[in-house]
Amino acid sequence: MQEGAGIVTLQGIDLQVTRRGSGPQLLLLHGGGGPQHHLPFFQKLTGQFEVIAPVHPGFAGSVIPAHFDGIEDLVYLYLDLMDVLDLRDVMVVGMSMGGWAAAEMAVRNTSRIAKLILVDAVGIKTGGRDSRDIADVFGLPQDEVTQLLFHDPANAPNPTTFTDAQLTEMAANRIALAMYTWEPYMHNPKLRYRLHRIQVPTLLIWGESDGLVPVSYAEAYRALIPGAELMVIPKAGHAPQVEQPDLFCHHVYTFATRTEAT
Repeated sequence: MQEGAGIVTLQGIDLQVTRRGSGPQLLLLHGGGGPQHHLPFFQKLTGQFEVIAPVHPGFAGSVIPAHFDGIEDLVYLYLDLMDVLDLRDVMVVGMSMGGWAAAEMAVRNTSRIAKLILVDAVGIKTGGRDSRDIADVFGLPQDEVTQLLFHDPANAPNPTTFTDAQLTEMAANRIALAMYTWEPYMHNPKLRYRLHRIQVPTLLIWGESDGLVPVSYAEAYRALIPGAELMVIPKAGHAPQVEQPDLFCHHVYTFATRTEAT
């Protein structure tokens, strides 16, 4: 596929895939806010990697396939995408719900994955049955959600400046996010019992001020993945790639280029 945005058809789905840059391959799975190809961190990554960035079906104006009803559908779609594109020794980087999908992919098959980076990932249940591990972004007022997601709320998108088309897309993204993550809310109860299967080097990158899934959640995630490391980024919330792009990209590049002990 030529560099730029294109369509990859698989499972009867026309999947939007952006492919930019050169270097080691990096499969980038976005979070619930939608693709972030326009932001500085994405441009920085394309200076060091060949970034392959699909748009989750249902986001950015795309259609939710009729047979999709949860995160597992996304997991197998991207395992198929790696096969179709013949990706080899790829580093998978997933943000938030994209991190959950990446972890689910890695417990199933790492034959094409060299390394894994989970960025403020959801996906597991860390507390007891009646405890809320992950804040309810669908039930809280938007200003409270912004406070949870950003170290500095000024870094959040301002919907009052959006066009009607952008507002429509934002609403559709929210519907897609709910479809993928609603029941059970933002996690797979069985995932924690499968994370030991991840046998590739794994790094968790976390925003120190994340109010959706705090650093204690990250520490529980790290403890479940053999040999996983945790890097906490100061002055960043749930999206450190947005609030601290330089430091985020530095950690990604350092981890990618590090030679693992044998």
